[in-house]
Amino acid sequence: NNKGKAAATTTSFHTGKGSASPLAMCACRRVPGSVRGPPRRGLSSSVSEPSVRPACPNFSSGPCAKRPGWSPGVAYASAASGRSHRSSLGKKKLQACIEKSKAMLGVPSDYRMGIVPASDTGAIEMALWSTLGQRPVDVCHWESFGKGWFSDIKTQLALADCREHTAPYGELPDLTKTDPANDVVFTFNGTTSGVRVPNLDWISDARTGLTFNDATSAAFAMDIDWRKCDVATYSWQKVLGGEGAHGVLILSPRAVDRLESYTPPNRPLPKIFQLTKKNKLIDGIFDGATINTPSMIAVEDCLDALDWADSIGGLPALIARSEANLAAIAHWVDRTPWAHFLAKDPNTRSNTSVCLTLDASPAAVKNIVTDLEARAIAYDIGSYRDAPPGLRIWCGATVETDDVNALLPWIEFAFHAHAST
Repeated sequence: NNKGKAAATTTSFHTGKGSASPLAMCACRRVPGSVRGPPRRGLSSSVSEPSVRPACPNFSSGPCAKRPGWSPGVAYASAASGRSHRSSLGKKKLQACIEKSKAMLGVPSDYRMGIVPASDTGAIEMALWSTLGQRPVDVCHWESFGKGWFSDIKTQLALADCREHTAPYGELPDLTKTDPANDVVFTFNGTTSGVRVPNLDWISDARTGLTFNDATSAAFAMDIDWRKCDVATYSWQKVLGGEGAHGVLILSPRAVDRLESYTPPNRPLPKIFQLTKKNKLIDGIFDGATINTPSMIAVEDCLDALDWADSIGGLPALIARSEANLAAIAHWVDRTPWAHFLAKDPNTRSNTSVCLTLDASPAAVKNIVTDLEARAIAYDIGSYRDAPPGLRIWCGATVETDDVNALLPWIEFAFHAHAST
């Protein structure tokens, strides 16, 4: 690293509790620079306290920040609250979620998209349990969730012919070592590592196996070649800033063929995992007739996010907003000697779950995160529990670049207050 090390600074810093109400921050209105957080005691730092605060301190990597201007009174004004999801109104709204999402993402017309239970985890597990076992499996992972899929395939599905392609946090494995005759499971963007695949050129168009793309923190923020994906999953709670508990499952014609022609032996499937009936795809799942009861509030929230996305220019605008947020952090890291991207290759840096390491002890990093939250500057920016100590700043499309730029001086301020702890 040619940026050098920061000198230790002896400081004291407020570590008390108390913050602004998260609900009050939901609408993410611009906060005047004169507004202050909770009173601070015994504060000293070699860096002056910034005068501008993020208007919206929500930088969580899931559930993520609501769209700019969001408020429940506006977003849920037309919600089918108290109505059955099987009513004509309820089903119409579920179908609209599917159709609008598919169109905005550019998913091929012959692919199927459905809303399923249990967020992205439910969607990917449903696909793995319903389809794997016909042929060998290559699992590519470089962070905690991909590692979890590998563990489930090995221990729960007990598939013996399963190869592991892995790399430490901050790196990608050699994806070209996957076999196009095998089923391949991978995560497009490592939410807990901030490392993404730069493209899908390593996937053969002549493959005979299926590809399984966990795209939960990539969908709506990254350019995905859907023809390279036979199974893809994501959740509303990430780039769209939607609510949790609902996942989206995308199937190619080849994936549908697998489901209808192959039944995993000796593998009981609970009802919420069942995608076929009498060896035929359950079409209703992909037409708005969900397996179990969805939240109609969450459905309305998704529709609100999609309408907002459409109003600003659709997928290209969403990607551009995420890229602008990443660029703001990259510019800051370039001139900050003690801050570093966890992703070692710039081409693999995530533009959503941006992960940083700091030249500070784990205790100091924890204090930085705690104090920025106590001051209502940034919520939920600590690294994931399995990842190296550091920061994880959500930079998806619902986050304003002005808020990212406002946050960075506060990180610097807190770092110099805590570097010696």
